Amino acid sequence: MRILQGIIVSNKMQHTVVVRVDRLKQHPKYRKFYRISKKYKAHIDEAGSCHVGDVVRIQETRPVSKDKRWRVVEVVRRAAVEEMGVGASET
Repeated sequence: MRILQGIIVSNKMQHTVVVRVDRLKQHPKYRKFYRISKKYKAHIDEAGSCHVGDVVRIQETRPVSKDKRWRVVEVVRRAAVEEMGVGASET
């Protein structure tokens, strides 16, 4: 089974996260490297708390639904908290 590492870009669905996996590709003529990204839908369990910006490892698995063929294996790094006072009034 393949294991990929990527960043969560969406967690709006129940039991599903969208993971963006980036890789470098070399141009055949000019030999310049450029970045290619692809999005995968991955299944998370009920206890899994994944947030946007987390770096996760996903593993290939049997089809869970029409689009999901991956599952989250582990959270490599948590996302940094962007704003501490979201929703709080500033005085």
